[in-house]
Amino acid sequence: MRRVVITGLGTVNSLGIGVETTWGRLIEGENGVKPLTRFDVSGHTTKIAATVDWDPEEHFDRMATRKLDPFTMWALMSAKEALADAGLENIHEVDETQRETYGSVIGTGIGGITGIEEQHLVMGEKGARRVTPHFIPRIMSNAVSGQVSIAHGLLGTAYTTSSACASSGHAIALAYQSIVSGESDLIVTGGAESATTPLGLAGFCSAKALSTRNDDPGAACRPFDKDRDGFVMGEGCGILIFEEYEHAKARGARIYAEMKGFGSTDDAFHITAPKEDGRGPARAMGLALKRAGINPEDVDYVNAHGTSTAYNDAIESRAIRLAFGAHADKLAVSSTKSMLGHCLGASSAVELVASTLSIHHGVVHPTRNYTTPDPECDLDYVPGSARQMRVRNVLSNSLGFGGHNVSLCIGELA
Repeated sequence: MRRVVITGLGTVNSLGIGVETTWGRLIEGENGVKPLTRFDVSGHTTKIAATVDWDPEEHFDRMATRKLDPFTMWALMSAKEALADAGLENIHEVDETQRETYGSVIGTGIGGITGIEEQHLVMGEKGARRVTPHFIPRIMSNAVSGQVSIAHGLLGTAYTTSSACASSGHAIALAYQSIVSGESDLIVTGGAESATTPLGLAGFCSAKALSTRNDDPGAACRPFDKDRDGFVMGEGCGILIFEEYEHAKARGARIYAEMKGFGSTDDAFHITAPKEDGRGPARAMGLALKRAGINPEDVDYVNAHGTSTAYNDAIESRAIRLAFGAHADKLAVSSTKSMLGHCLGASSAVELVASTLSIHHGVVHPTRNYTTPDPECDLDYVPGSARQMRVRNVLSNSLGFGGHNVSLCIGELA
């Protein structure tokens, strides 16, 4: 069977722009959550979020900022970083026949909501004829994969997946399948999300899903902690370069890790609530292990979905025990969201970037704000500080509205 390896990484998130900055801050357990100043939040119950601090015009010309929503701009920035990291900054110069096997599979849960809200206001204030002609190509979800393909001349398969918080997990799984099947030799994959808008925030506030610890943003996101009171909205992008192993080896690429398998299931239970028995995510983890051809005992670390909501954290902990049995007590489990919030459709990708670096550097980042144990969450959540350890294999979990469960398995190159 064709093997898939990870040769490049890129990210934009609330902890920083770029992999080096992000990884350094993750290892230190730093906070990306802050008071929201981007728009008026006086009418919102939650007034904090893990937002990206950036100036679009430092990265794009003014015309591009009118044509592109933030989620697409972040994907372009992260793809550029990831390709350069893989030694492929001049990929557009590769022979066209070869580029027919290079693709772009990127997920987003909500897509261009920023542009939708902006242009709805324009139409209300100035009339329908003042809506920009760039509106539709700006806000459509598939802009993210299309624009990355256009920017780098990727002539192979290109599409966008959308399955709420599992969106980029499904994108990554399908990118893996595309290479294993022989359809592709290289895929730019991951996810991007920029849903921290007045309407996006209001929707999650009304659903009572968000933390209201507005007076202490740094302590608001506390996965698996007994005092958790909801998730914190995040935003950003994670991009990974997937290559067929022989393709990467032939060009002398540095290999971070191997993508070994995935599991995808559904609870078939409720549009927003996970099923309490945890069997859906447990089956996803089991399928990931089966496809990877490894035993539960071969896994050292689980990068948890870990949202900081009462239901998710308890049910995911239950699911990990179902999937791993007695070995669950030997796993390190931590939540990237504890520091950079919940990036929704981009979360799988950003968290797989972190998981890849854990394998590469032999260190697992902590779960920030884990101070008070919850009897329903009884695993080793890596409290306090980062842990130096060999990480042979990782499962990275994402659970989304709609009952979607995705578990991605990556590990050391065998």
